[in-house]
Amino acid sequence: MQDIEEDQLSNGTVMEITEKEQSETNNVGSEEMEANISQILEKIDRFTQLVSELLESGKTMFRELSNEFEERLFMIHKEQMEKWQEEIKELRLIDASNEDSNSLLNNARYLLHNPLFDS
Repeated sequence: MQDIEEDQLSNGTVMEITEKEQSETNNVGSEEMEANISQILEKIDRFTQLVSELLESGKTMFRELSNEFEERLFMIHKEQMEKWQEEIKELRLIDASNEDSNSLLNNARYLLHNPLFDS
């Protein structure tokens, strides 16, 4: 009977040791888990910061690109307007020259049909 009591006492001690080891393992596991969670949270923070920086960088880039695009469109419009204004000016000069030529031709025609001297 004493052997049984010693076995039970021994088993109780073993159970206590096992429970302590499990508790320590749980604590170690919990500490390790907390460390892993902490690393993941740090990754989340770094990724969020990176996304934020990329977003701001993208916004700035698009703003600059938009400004350049707008300036270039205005320049193209201005150049085209100047080109057409020059074409209009040339057409007016040609028209004025044609009018002068037409007037000379009409005068020559008149002179040919109405001679000053009758022969």
